[in-house]
Amino acid sequence: MSATPDIWAVVPIKNTAAAKQRLALALAPELRQRLALAMAEDVLSALAASAGLAGIIVVTIDPAAAALAARYDARVIADGARDGQTGAVTAAAQLLRREGRDAMLAIPGDIPLITSAEVHALVSAHARHPDFVITPAHDGRGSNAILCAPPDHVPLKFGDDSFLPHLAEARRAGIEPTILPLPGIALDIDHPRDLAAFLAIASATRARALLDQAGVEKLAL
Repeated sequence: MSATPDIWAVVPIKNTAAAKQRLALALAPELRQRLALAMAEDVLSALAASAGLAGIIVVTIDPAAAALAARYDARVIADGARDGQTGAVTAAAQLLRREGRDAMLAIPGDIPLITSAEVHALVSAHARHPDFVITPAHDGRGSNAILCAPPDHVPLKFGDDSFLPHLAEARRAGIEPTILPLPGIALDIDHPRDLAAFLAIASATRARALLDQAGVEKLAL
């Protein structure tokens, strides 16, 4: 690895107007959109405060998400944005490879407890080339952060049960993956039970402030 790694964070953000459908029983549509944007801003804020990154790419066709990305000096690309998390990250990885970048750090936009210290831990774990560093989701099934060097060296396919397949893909590519559990990054907000787990943790996040203001802590989740 070079002394000054060229690591780009990639954050896919879906159409926030139709965001978080699995939270429909807990939150109204307008609040789900606001929550999606608040969580995305928590993520972008943590990434922007991380000195170890060369830059941030937001993959989206959502105008509100693009405006948010601009506030954090992130590049916005549309390629792959209509193809889910896998398509968005794959398109960004291919772009970074064409540009000769060292590595990609794929991060979802719905992990509001992420901190710059956790991002630093991921960047610091990148100590070889090729490389593959992964943070599992809180349930041990999903993949909530992946640092891949070169950016497209390991084919990625995200989903509820992507963690073990990603380990297998890294090994097929000749890399023994580094597994780095990180509690903030691990908690993605997809289901009402995730929302309940998030509300049980005190935080100064934008997402928590929004939910408190909306009185969501009073709901039976």
